[in-house]
Amino acid sequence: MVGNEFFGNFDLASAAIWMFWIFFALLVYYLQTENMREGYPLENDSGGASPNQGPFPVPKDKTFILPHDRGELTVPSGQRGDRDNLAMEATSQAAGSPFVPTGDPMVDGVGPAAWAPRRDVPELDAHGHAKIKPMSMLHDFAISAGRDPRGKAVVAGDGEVIGRIIDMWVDVPEQMVRYLTVDLNPEGSGQTRLIPINFCNIHSNRVAVRSIYSGHFAGVPDIANDEQVTLLEEEKIMAYYGGGTLYADPARLEPKI
Repeated sequence: MVGNEFFGNFDLASAAIWMFWIFFALLVYYLQTENMREGYPLENDSGGASPNQGPFPVPKDKTFILPHDRGELTVPSGQRGDRDNLAMEATSQAAGSPFVPTGDPMVDGVGPAAWAPRRDVPELDAHGHAKIKPMSMLHDFAISAGRDPRGKAVVAGDGEVIGRIIDMWVDVPEQMVRYLTVDLNPEGSGQTRLIPINFCNIHSNRVAVRSIYSGHFAGVPDIANDEQVTLLEEEKIMAYYGGGTLYADPARLEPKI
């Protein structure tokens, strides 16, 4: 019979292993193309297309339905979405040469002060509420351990007192302090800025911020809403303090042995 002859000469074990290898190859292709949704197509240091784009193509557009009635987000293919016209230039025409800032790097957001264009909306918790809020609005929160920084003077990296801490911003689901609010005028002018908690050293009588100097605090990116901070605002604030670790003082640019 035809059926008996076919299966009598057909190697089922060989077919199974070949089906596995075909499935595995398709899986690798799918995972690799999905991994190319950010940072592709590749570019060289000057911003042009890189000659080596790799063996896999850029994936097609994909639309994500965002939670909490935030609409849809389409991730385009072939569009990096990065910041353009950065104030920096290469030190040499040779490939891989370092870039140097051409303006104020802390304001322009380059080098250690670089930031990514994240969405200008606050991060939400599982219930659709803003995760990070001022502690002055959270009446059921209290400090259970450590020093309370509120009311303490803020000392910049150059030793100058630039204001005092008036509030803390708490990551509500994580129950952790993320930022401190500093009033830049001890008399309470309302000119405030946020300080990331990981850039602070809280002492018994002061809060020390070493990354930037007194003249830089007025340039810290401000927030649009006193009751919430957006992802983009967080990105710029963190980048400003991070950039100060190198750019706040020209002496920090020199090599150390």
